[in-house]
Amino acid sequence: MEEGARSCLLLSRSSLEQDIRASYLMDHMISDGVLTGDEEDRIRSKLTRREQATALLELLLRKDNQAYISFYNALVRESYGDLASLLHNSLPLVSPEAVLSEGGVPQRPVVFVSRSALVNRVREKLYRLQKEPGWVTVFGMAGSGKSVLAAEAVRDHALITGRCFPGGVHWLSIGQLDRADLLVRIQSLCFRLEQQSQEKDPSSSLHRPPGSLEEAKERLRFLMLRRYPRSLLVLDDIWDSSVLKAFDIQCRVLLTTRDRSLADCVSGSKSEVAVESGLEEDQALEILALYVNGKPQRLPEQARSIVRECKGSPLVVSLIGALLREFPDRWAYYLHTLQQKKFKRIRKSSSYDYDALDQAMAASIQVLSEEHRELYIDLTVLEQDVKVPAKVLSVLWDLELEEVEDVLQDFVNKSLLFRDCHHRPYLYYLHDLQLDFLTEMNRSGLESLHTKVVRQYQQRYSQGPPTSGDEECLYWFRFLTYHMAKANLTQELYSLMFSLDWVRTKAQIMGPAHLINDYVEYGAILDKEILDRLQTDFRLSVSNLVFEDEHEEQVNHCQFTNTRRRLLLATCSNDKFMNTKLWNINKPSSQNTMFGHLEPVNHCCFSPDDAYLSTSSSDGTLKLWEVSSANEWKSIDVADVFPEQREQTEVIVKCSTWSADGRTIICAARNAVFVFDIETEAMLLEIRTSRLSTVQYCHACPSSKLVAIALSHYAVELWDIETSKKMADCSGHLSWVHGVQFSPDGSLLLSWSDDQTVRVGAWETNKVHTSSAVCLKRDSDVLFNNGDITVVAADNRNRLQVRGLATLQGHTRTVLHCQFTPEGHTLITSSEDTTIRVWRWRTGECVVLEGHKEQVRCFSLLTTSPSSETHLLSWSFDGTIKVWDMSSGERLQDLVCHQGAVLACDVSPDGQLFATTSADKTAKVWSRASWQCVRLLNGHQDCVRSCRFSWDGRRLATGDDNGEIRLWNVKDGTLLKICSRDNKDAMDSLHGGWVTDLHFSPDNTVLLSTGGYIKWWNVEKGEALQTFYPTGANLKRIHVSPDFSTFVTIDNIGILYILKKVE
Repeated sequence: MEEGARSCLLLSRSSLEQDIRASYLMDHMISDGVLTGDEEDRIRSKLTRREQATALLELLLRKDNQAYISFYNALVRESYGDLASLLHNSLPLVSPEAVLSEGGVPQRPVVFVSRSALVNRVREKLYRLQKEPGWVTVFGMAGSGKSVLAAEAVRDHALITGRCFPGGVHWLSIGQLDRADLLVRIQSLCFRLEQQSQEKDPSSSLHRPPGSLEEAKERLRFLMLRRYPRSLLVLDDIWDSSVLKAFDIQCRVLLTTRDRSLADCVSGSKSEVAVESGLEEDQALEILALYVNGKPQRLPEQARSIVRECKGSPLVVSLIGALLREFPDRWAYYLHTLQQKKFKRIRKSSSYDYDALDQAMAASIQVLSEEHRELYIDLTVLEQDVKVPAKVLSVLWDLELEEVEDVLQDFVNKSLLFRDCHHRPYLYYLHDLQLDFLTEMNRSGLESLHTKVVRQYQQRYSQGPPTSGDEECLYWFRFLTYHMAKANLTQELYSLMFSLDWVRTKAQIMGPAHLINDYVEYGAILDKEILDRLQTDFRLSVSNLVFEDEHEEQVNHCQFTNTRRRLLLATCSNDKFMNTKLWNINKPSSQNTMFGHLEPVNHCCFSPDDAYLSTSSSDGTLKLWEVSSANEWKSIDVADVFPEQREQTEVIVKCSTWSADGRTIICAARNAVFVFDIETEAMLLEIRTSRLSTVQYCHACPSSKLVAIALSHYAVELWDIETSKKMADCSGHLSWVHGVQFSPDGSLLLSWSDDQTVRVGAWETNKVHTSSAVCLKRDSDVLFNNGDITVVAADNRNRLQVRGLATLQGHTRTVLHCQFTPEGHTLITSSEDTTIRVWRWRTGECVVLEGHKEQVRCFSLLTTSPSSETHLLSWSFDGTIKVWDMSSGERLQDLVCHQGAVLACDVSPDGQLFATTSADKTAKVWSRASWQCVRLLNGHQDCVRSCRFSWDGRRLATGDDNGEIRLWNVKDGTLLKICSRDNKDAMDSLHGGWVTDLHFSPDNTVLLSTGGYIKWWNVEKGEALQTFYPTGANLKRIHVSPDFSTFVTIDNIGILYILKKVE
């Protein structure tokens, strides 16, 4: 330990011994690896608290700098701030190991072999990020050691302490996430970064957790660019491009993934490193030698055979090595086990080929005692990439916590389970391959295993759900519904999700995102349960004035023949046997009944010539019938296409449709659409959609080779079945799309959805392309002219769309703001590409204003007279204000206004003053004559995001990220009113999110604000007059007509609102 640090400890020793509790601090020091279990036991053996404190300090004085730093950090974490301040000035220089530990970088495995060539290639790519932000992608198959390689690459003193990443390395494990889980991960990262920043700078404060993905992305962008500008963000195990886009914030990123093309979706420089699927033989032998405490050259011959059998997989070699550590004489036995055991190859249910891993896993489990083997099988119910605390398994196994921890330690020692040591208490998880193996091995008993989880939970928490908020509590709130669904306990699931206690407690602990996700995820189960409950009281049937009540169960679909030559009606139902019938509309009873399906028939459809009828059933088959005789003509077993899932869950064929020429039949099941040749019954095409979505309906175009597919993730897709290509993604619906239908001539497409809307789209089938769906963003402007409304908005391809009039291209990144000049001939836009463009939008001509170093958030016109409107005021994340001559593009003024990013600016009506707001939680009023700050407005507790002068110039309104609005006296800077100070109406925000825009009425009596929703306020009283809740959320701007009667805005899902004041 450095002499200065040792002296500081000795000087502060009496104060430390008097106040600290050693037991609180030692947990943190053990996690940091500076204290051993034996040392902890010796200290705990002391009888009094002071004796324990004395023993800890004596031990600390014999250790190194890292122990001093760990002790200091433990004091801070346990709220001994006054004692930590005594040690702060003598902190030794931070070692790279401390930087990595603080950033959450995983520790090096106990048994480790360097792959120097690969590590150096990754470091070479990382050094290239020294000058500018970018992406380094490490890709390879599962089990190839990507995460270990990435962690080893950043263990480089020059990388961390040199010029590359002096801001540190921040590690985030991702895995397969939905939007709610992704938000939780980014919230956690932001909290960690802010906490570390606060430890270094006590004057900085913690913010409330971001409430949406967009808000989280902005918070992370601010932290990485302003507080950690030269740091490295490591994203481990990325699966989805949509997840990666959430981190496209112009920082330096190292990511590990199985898909090398993922980085194509983000901007910036890119490089990649491929990781071989297996180790070199000498590296694999070195790992085995380390496990048995030997030398590679002295290993028996069976060692080489084991490496060849397992194809050098790092994971498999580690598993076998762990077994040999326990039984070093079993080389021949484990080799024989690998060679002889015949396990079913996991091909369809997983993305890997687990030939060797299956065998290694079986050999690993066989060495467990019978009692432990049964407990290990219970882990089959865990979800991938989910870490669980020991308390959850204590409930599942009905064992004392200490017993559970001993069992888990045994599993960890045998490499059958992994432990996350960065959390206390520890969290445990299975590798994807281990979980896949357990699932396959216990496939027939999955339902009973999940049932056991539910029953054990119900026994432990019979008086109500847990409310502690710890890791165990969070696990049950996140995954109890998952276990119930997997156990097919639909009644319990229904009762739980409609229990007010459960809903209220989960919303309080986890927020609404997870709650809403449960209702979306298990909506189909809940709908079926509701229907079953109705059927116990009412008999559902189809009856009308013409037809007799022949179906005994629910009628699912009916369809008339296509031609009127012989008008027939086909119906299908949930009946067990007589589930498909043909009716002559002139007779009250059915003409024919088709026998063949043994489960409900969901859909029926006539062929184009009405000669045949297709039926789609829950028995997994698609059948074709001769209409004239009602005989079965052909039967296609669609369930055969899902061999790996057929035994686990039923395959339901939802619907079918015929091609225009009647030669092919198209059907939908699960997340796929299949095209079959009718003559040969051969499958011609398989269309797989997202694994997180299901196909609800499909319909073939009667005039082309297009087929429309309705999906549960709110979208419609168009496919060309002749070229096997997706032709378009059609978005716009706000909930599940349940049906699609082409018009008879194929020019129109109709879709209907749970969002209570029907949409009609016109398609020129020879011009349809994949980017045909254009979605407006919320950055927009509106021109009001004699009752006409012209809207300009950026679209999802960074183009400017002037509604129905023009499309302007030029910006290379997201357009952040756009605005018309008062006369309406000029359009001004700003962008993430750091530029401002001044357009003559009818001709497409533009002047580019360049000078900002970071994205230009917004701008304002300095004068209001159309004849003299040539100057422009712009502000940016770089903390500056700039004044421009719009005609020439010349920069007239350049002011550094705030320590943080400038978020908003407004010019007073007389043009003599302008106000700025910032992420530094302040607002300022500036004189245009002197370009000096004349008022500093303090008081906001979060980033000040918006501001607006009243029309008389006497008041200034400011809004912050906590939803608070303040009204100020411009003349002397005094605070006049705080709007809605005591009425929180959405989570912990006053406005459902950030306050993003403000407008005064012409008479200055009403203030309009936007955030999560739109509010109108009484200026004198500071009270809300009215609130409008949009379908989406996170409104950015609202545009107001001069008479304060019309209001236009766009929400986060692209819906345009035009609101009219009702007199």
